[in-house]
Order: sequence, then structure tokens, then C-alpha cells
Amino acid sequence: MKKFILILNIMLISFLNAQTKIVEDMFNRKVEIPTSIKKVYAPSPYGSYALYSIDPSLLVGWIFSIKEENYPYLDKRMESLPTIGRVFGTGKSANLEVLLSHHPELIIMWSHKNEITKKEEERLKVLNTPIVYVKEESMFDYPKIFNFLGELLDKKEHGQELSSYIQKVLDKVEKTVETIPSKKRPKVYYAEGVDGLATECDDSIHVELLKIAGDVNMHRCQTSRHKGLEKISMEKVMQYNPDIIFIQEKIFYEKIKDLPTWKNINAVKNNKVYLIPKKPFNWFDRPPSFMRVLGLQWLMTKLYPEHYSLDIKEEMKRFYKLFLNVSLSPKQINDILEDN
Repeated sequence: MKKFILILNIMLISFLNAQTKIVEDMFNRKVEIPTSIKKVYAPSPYGSYALYSIDPSLLVGWIFSIKEENYPYLDKRMESLPTIGRVFGTGKSANLEVLLSHHPELIIMWSHKNEITKKEEERLKVLNTPIVYVKEESMFDYPKIFNFLGELLDKKEHGQELSSYIQKVLDKVEKTVETIPSKKRPKVYYAEGVDGLATECDDSIHVELLKIAGDVNMHRCQTSRHKGLEKISMEKVMQYNPDIIFIQEKIFYEKIKDLPTWKNINAVKNNKVYLIPKKPFNWFDRPPSFMRVLGLQWLMTKLYPEHYSLDIKEEMKRFYKLFLNVSLSPKQINDILEDN
């Protein structure tokens, strides 16, 4: 009998070992993970959005609530997905017990700093859930990221499809920008806040699209804090006198043309003021997610309409189907492009 029990134990151990595999994350860490993963938690918006694009069914929950108006632009399964909250960082709203109750089988951490966040990782280790890292130093890492996520989550073909799409966009943009002398590139002001008097330094992750699209951001400075939102005076904006203004807040977009202090800015006089699309996620920033791949294309059509040929509405259909698993109607497209 004892021998029989010993054999059963050996078989059980072998069975359990067969249910895991060793993977190497983007920091070259070797991590043992389940061979079949059904539930994943990503503590950052970047990770959550990327995970959604690989396979929405893998999301154990959102880290923050999704606005009701954005659900039509997401996979229908997302309406019943719980909001777990964030276990650390700005807007922390969940605790580890809540997260544990949802039984994640894998945690995907996202690093912008080319370093592992030891403090956060130590806190999550009490979950006894394997942790893998994605490394993003710039948007040019996205093709590698989606290939990695596809391999990691047994969605290799879809990961490659997303990776290939992104690489083609980046290549097209890069080739287009190379043909345009820097002196012929428009001067851009990125307006944030309800008064338009917050912006970003040219070195900020929040305006990486402007860097990729020809380094056209007029506000040259060193970012004072990761959050950004550098305050600027109206006198400085008048001094810049930008050719184009991209706006985050709809309330400011709707009134800028009627404000005496803004009326004589070239961008306003020439009707070169654009509201950044945000449905279901921001195309440009906050958070700077994979949606920027579409945002970059939209941006290029505004900056270089004579050089960058693209039917943005047709591209939206393709992108939303590929990355968000939704089919857009003509009305939805117009609703997303609120400034058209």
C-alpha cells in the first residue's frame, strides 16, 4: 500500500510539473508559469490595454472603471468584467485580498525605465503568482512587446499580426518624415487642461508621438516630473504662435475659437486646431498605450496631409477590428472623430 501511495505521489508531482513551463521575459528573467493561462492581471493601464488586444478573455479585471460611453467600442465581454483597481501607484484603490479573490494565474508588469520595480514586485509576491516583465523604452518596442505577449499567452499568430501592423506603421511614418526638411515641418503646441495652458516638454513620454512625427513640439525643456502637465503662460503661447494645436480637453476645444487671447494664434486663425480622439482609450496620451499607433497615423494626416496618404476612417475600421475586436459603424467613426 505504501509503495502504491509513493507511486501516486510521484505521478502527481510529474503531472504538476508537466502543467508548467519556463519562459524568459523581456528582462531575460526565467519564470515558471502555467502552460495554460486563463486569468491574467496587469497592474498598469499600458499592460491592461495590451493584454486586452491580445485576448480580452484573459483579463481578470480592469484596474479602473471604464466609462459607460466607451463600452460600445470594446468587446461585449468587457461590460461584465469586474473593476479590481490598482494595488499601487497613483489612484490606488484595491488591496491584495481583493486581487487574490479573482485568482490570477499570471501577473504582467510593465516597465518604462529599463528597470525592475523591486518594491512593487515584493508586494505582489504574497499572491504566489508568477510575475513577468514587459520592457517599453519607446513606441518602437511595441512590435517586440506584442510578439512576446503572443508567445507568452499562446496567442502567437495574433501577437505576430499586431506586431507586423505596428512595424509597418512605424516604418511608413519614419520614411515619410525623412522626406520632409525640418524647416518645412509645422510648429505644434499640445494643449492640456481646461484652459489649454498645461503642456509637455519635448522629452516627455506624453508627447512621444510628436517626437516620432518629426520632433515638432515647440515646448523645449526638461520634464520636471513624470506626470508632466507643465504650466505655461498665455504670453509664451503667443510667442510660440504654433501652426497646429492638438487639444486634450473637449471643453477647451469647444471654446478656443471664441477666446480673445487665442484668436490671433496662427493655428486658430487657420482652423488647424484638433481634438484628440479618446474612445475607448486615448489615441495620444494618458495613458500612452498601443492606441497611439492609430493616433500616430491620425497625427500624420494632420501634420503632413500632402505627404502622408491615408483614409483615416477606413484605417479606424481595420485597427479597431484588429486590436479591439469591434466592428465600427459609420456613426461610431464620426462620434470618435469629434472634431470632424
